[in-house]
Amino acid sequence: MADSTITPRSEDYSRWYLDVIREAQLAENSPVRGCMVIRPYGYAIWEAIKDGLDRRFKATGHQNAYFPMFIPYSFIAKEAEHIEGFSPELAMVTVGGGKELEEPLVVRPTSETIIGHTFARWIQSYRDLPLLINQWANVVRWEMRTRPFLRTMEFLWQEGHTAHATAEEAIEETMQMLGVYEEMARDDAAIPVIPGEKSAIERFAGAVSTYTIEAMMGNGWALQSGTSHYLGENFSRAFDIKFLGDNNEQQYAHTTSWGVSTRFVGAVIMAHGDDQGLRLPPKMAPIQVAIVPIWRKAKEEAEVMGLANEVFQTLKQAGIRVKLDDREQLSPGYKFNDWEMRGVPLRIEIGPRDVKQNSVVVARRHLPGKEGKIFGVAVESLGDRIPELLQEVHDGLYEQALNFRNENTHDGIEDFDTFIHTAQDKGGFLKVYWAGNDEDEVKIKEDHKLTVRCYPRDDQGGPKGRCFYTGKETDRIAIFARAY
Repeated sequence: MADSTITPRSEDYSRWYLDVIREAQLAENSPVRGCMVIRPYGYAIWEAIKDGLDRRFKATGHQNAYFPMFIPYSFIAKEAEHIEGFSPELAMVTVGGGKELEEPLVVRPTSETIIGHTFARWIQSYRDLPLLINQWANVVRWEMRTRPFLRTMEFLWQEGHTAHATAEEAIEETMQMLGVYEEMARDDAAIPVIPGEKSAIERFAGAVSTYTIEAMMGNGWALQSGTSHYLGENFSRAFDIKFLGDNNEQQYAHTTSWGVSTRFVGAVIMAHGDDQGLRLPPKMAPIQVAIVPIWRKAKEEAEVMGLANEVFQTLKQAGIRVKLDDREQLSPGYKFNDWEMRGVPLRIEIGPRDVKQNSVVVARRHLPGKEGKIFGVAVESLGDRIPELLQEVHDGLYEQALNFRNENTHDGIEDFDTFIHTAQDKGGFLKVYWAGNDEDEVKIKEDHKLTVRCYPRDDQGGPKGRCFYTGKETDRIAIFARAY
């Protein structure tokens, strides 16, 4: 039975999302409109994302650095397409120390410009390349409509910035990092994503090409969950990032940038959550196992708590993030609902009968009610069994999310009326042949709130079909959807 404080998803998905964030104590609003305070439980999920990515970045040769959050406005203005793309979102400092500044400072919306300025000093020769840098930071974008984690005025993220001697190397880097994001989503967050290229109007400001991983949320909407950009020579020319090549000629470096933000926490919530609350993939869960001791009579307490502590120590020594729920004056039923709402992957129940059998009951969060319970799990087997069950929860969440996406992806759409009716009646992803131009895409976006999420990487270059909008033959496949 769902916690009455959480609105059912079918009743109001947006309210459900906010209820889960509140009840699971992930975040809350700050005194500044559009900003949020990330609470410890929510921040621990972000730390899991961060740790998984940081490990992969370092394994692929990247180093962490830090750049200032204040950027001279003249830097932003140097790259015309960049400032045009970010202009409405810029937050600027015009007064400092009680005096008006000679030049306004932009509060970092992204760091291509300040890093481009720095790379120009660090790079002199082809021997200085490739330069592979990442930073973990906050950014500020003046958003008018905000939603916790998904779109806030200030958010946390990582932004990778690299410089290369050739276009081929830079493009290879761009695609490698997209693959890193895809792997993190799949292997850590149990979220199936579609990697692909963004359309021209959805491209990052100043990029030659932008690539994305797109995930389907529980209401069928899309969420852009990570992006990787090939910037060509655009920023190198603006900031004079030159190097002496091995042919003894001056050349412009080819640069990339790529990022994942705290909106990925929102992806985890919405890709897996149900009417009971969160369902966290084990690698993302701050608490992987919650132990709930159960007794009625005082004489049973010592035996039950003795076994509960033994199980706790066994799992802790096995490297499991485990919590023994010894809160008094709370019923076992309340505790069950509480840990379900917080998305803990596994719950271990221990009562007097379990003590006698030296076994426990294990409840798996990804399966409802009795279907998710395993009775009579021997205590001596828990050190091996619990890691196996955590993997089972991960695999189960991934399979459920993938099946949901497949069931809500619609293809074979050959005309505009069918396209619109499908979007209105079924929602989800509309996978279509697309030969429209930028103006066509903008009109569909403005009239129907449907955008090209990406040109899926694995679906290009196949047999030709007829574009549902223009009627032209094309081999380009696009995914349209409503999106956050």
